Amino acid sequence: MIVLGIETSCDETAAAIVADDRRILAEVVRSQVDQHAPWGGVVPEVAARAHLDVLDGLIARVMAVSSLAFADLDGIAVTGGPGLIGGVIVGVMTAKAIAAAAERPFIAVNHLEAHALTARLTDGVAFPYLLLLVSGGHCQLLIVDGVGRYRRLGTTIDDALGEAFDKVAKLLGLGYPGGPALERVARSGDPRRFDLPRPMRGRPDCHFSFSGLKTAVRQIVDTWPGGSLGAPDIADLAASFQTAAADAVADRTRRAIAMFRGVHADGDTLVVAGGVAANGELRARLAALAAAEGMRLIAPPLALCTDNAAMIAWAGIERLRLGLTDALDFAPRPRWPLDPSAPAAAFAGVKA
Repeated sequence: MIVLGIETSCDETAAAIVADDRRILAEVVRSQVDQHAPWGGVVPEVAARAHLDVLDGLIARVMAVSSLAFADLDGIAVTGGPGLIGGVIVGVMTAKAIAAAAERPFIAVNHLEAHALTARLTDGVAFPYLLLLVSGGHCQLLIVDGVGRYRRLGTTIDDALGEAFDKVAKLLGLGYPGGPALERVARSGDPRRFDLPRPMRGRPDCHFSFSGLKTAVRQIVDTWPGGSLGAPDIADLAASFQTAAADAVADRTRRAIAMFRGVHADGDTLVVAGGVAANGELRARLAALAAAEGMRLIAPPLALCTDNAAMIAWAGIERLRLGLTDALDFAPRPRWPLDPSAPAAAFAGVKA
């Protein structure tokens, strides 16, 4: 079984061809960092136009590299949501056109499910497992029981972790994209210098909150004597923020492990996925936590943590195996929860 995957949910345009024996036959990712850097963040209209400009060429490239024709494919998978709706529409309409012309099944993939299943592409992980999904737009803990079968244990009640990293990086003048820039600067900083909060630590649930941590950094920046932090101060504050964030995530994940084992007593696998899973400090903290809890930690290679089309193609394969395809009247979705039955997590008027 061979599937073409297309990803256009945010600021990477990507195409890949993946086989059901877990081989990535061809893949390409085109970043939009240069287009969005002048604004310090992703501009939805700019993103959609950039996808439109390059997607056809990227698909042609992976088809050529794989030496396959559309008739050789078993399905066409594409991110159907959630994401910036303009970009999602570009990908979905392109995938529909190929599926219709080649008379191949069309599979609309939940972008979050693609992240959730990446560990099965890279490591062949068996169900069930506990998933920490951390990205610019999402921060969740879920039990993964199978394809399309997710139980949300915790979610962010305000900012996602990646969003908090980007906003703190912007406060510190570190440029865009903020998360990787902050991690680089933090390597030379003292993580103990600034006493920052660990939001939600010790609570009986496993929800996240990063707004207060971000605000604490802002207060330090705004009240700094002389009005401007020097390079060593910025490094120390970046390191202190990163450590506080990792502490908070580890605490919430420890609670989720207990909840997971209440459902699956012999559950022994913790998977971390999403763009922020590329952060080295977070990986180290989760590795230590997993070892202490008798769990094994699975973290995909860095290139498969950030948005990519190989994970979309693999999720398409997983769904196609189960006969889960979609009609060509599928409507792109800006929001698409993995666990629609999960109760709203409300705090200070915010619901997730």
